[in-house]
Amino acid sequence: MKNKHLYSFLLCIVTTLACSLSNGAPAAPPSPMVADTSTGISFTDTFTPIPPLTTVPSQTSTPAQSAPTDTPASTETPTLIPIPTVESLKAKVTAERLSCRYGPGPEYLYLFALRRTANIKLVGRVDAENWHWVMVENQINCWVSAEFLEIQGDPLQLPIVYPGIAKLPASPYYPPTEVLNATRQGDKVTITWTDIPLIAGDEEDASMQHYIIELWRCEGGQLIFDPLATNFLAISFNDEAGCNHPSHGQVWVQEKHGYAGPAEIPWPEP
Repeated sequence: MKNKHLYSFLLCIVTTLACSLSNGAPAAPPSPMVADTSTGISFTDTFTPIPPLTTVPSQTSTPAQSAPTDTPASTETPTLIPIPTVESLKAKVTAERLSCRYGPGPEYLYLFALRRTANIKLVGRVDAENWHWVMVENQINCWVSAEFLEIQGDPLQLPIVYPGIAKLPASPYYPPTEVLNATRQGDKVTITWTDIPLIAGDEEDASMQHYIIELWRCEGGQLIFDPLATNFLAISFNDEAGCNHPSHGQVWVQEKHGYAGPAEIPWPEP
């Protein structure tokens, strides 16, 4: 009997609690509604344009400078300033006896000698700035070395007369020679020519050379005059590349009465 009453009591309590829970539980909140906050103002009505920024040049990093390199030297040929020309220059002989010769060099035929302190007039030079032989005005013009003169002025200002205006005396007795060959090995040039034998007694003296070879050859970038003399039928010399004007030359036969020729040298290219 007691168990029946206890069971009824427990059932009553459980029922009461179930009712409480179903009536007292808070209701699930409604799904949130998004409020319409639009005011109807378009985007373009409220957007204030931002003025464009003034462009500031960006600082770019300067590339690191490489180590300086050697710049090749200019190969341009400097402009040569012409040397003013004078008609003549006065000079005085400083040597005890100064040979005056038919041609511009020590191997040409001898004409006469000038004594110390002689006052002379110079009227020409060779077409080369390296060669300091000058022409003396006389009944027969002749050539002396400027090394033994006191010259009033610059001998390079004298007019160029050789080759050209000034002539070597011609030999009436001998024909010119003929250049047989002109060859080159690097800077070395060799030329050969035909023999023109002299009659005994037609030498000026025992030291006279039978052939005069006049060369305008290149050396150190400058065209120089180089008169050579020999008794042989061949000669060798150096001729470099690098001059503004072509090298050239000629061969004379020399005998005591004068010169036969010249025979032009067919110049081999460097």
